[in-house]
Amino acid sequence: MLTVDFQRFRVLPGERVLDMGCGAGRHAFELYRRGADVVAFDLDEDELAGVEKMFGAMRLEGEVPEEASAATVRGDALDLPFPDGHFDKIVASEVLEHIPDDMRAMRELMRVLRPGGRLAVTVPSWLPERVCWALSEDYHTAPGGHVRIYTRAELEAKLKSIGFEVNGHHHAHGLHAPYWWIKCAVGVNNDGNPLAKAYHRILVWDIMKRPLATRVAEDVLNPLIGKSVVVYFTKPAAAGSSASAPKETADAV
Repeated sequence: MLTVDFQRFRVLPGERVLDMGCGAGRHAFELYRRGADVVAFDLDEDELAGVEKMFGAMRLEGEVPEEASAATVRGDALDLPFPDGHFDKIVASEVLEHIPDDMRAMRELMRVLRPGGRLAVTVPSWLPERVCWALSEDYHTAPGGHVRIYTRAELEAKLKSIGFEVNGHHHAHGLHAPYWWIKCAVGVNNDGNPLAKAYHRILVWDIMKRPLATRVAEDVLNPLIGKSVVVYFTKPAAAGSSASAPKETADAV
């Protein structure tokens, strides 16, 4: 289940791309399939071990271009172990809301992205997240949980304040917000609740089959209750450089 739209965030074979806070690796795997030289970065060793195994399986199954590469790196988002301007593109999906010093993490993203490079950031949308916080204390107070709720305006303002340019936004996963409201209402760790289990089966079915009816429903729901908001940014090109944001970013809404 991808949150970043790779029609808006075009990734070319051979580009160096960082998936910062990769988690289980869903975006890293897609980047690898598209031929990028991917670095999956996270603090969680167990998550990275699973990502590394999947990278190997994808290579063995011939799911990735021969020239593509993938690696896992463990570290802290506040001190990325990469040189300045190292990456062509960066994905930071559902991670900034976990980091108390988010501005420092944002500055690190700016530092390791090349001039003219692009950044895709996803965070929980304000309204669905407010409902979750209101329904459940456990949802946001568990260790490693969410420490803030962003409005899109706040997220954009913070990244603009350190020099990024905004290229557009959209919302995603409108069908998933009600699931998390149910989970919060019945207990976020209550996996045996019949209503939560039934809704989860529907979501799995939708992800696997992608029927037209649910695609249309999600398109309608996304602007209203999309669980995530996705914002695209560009690091300004260096003075005298001809690099600029690809045209598709200007069309993102």
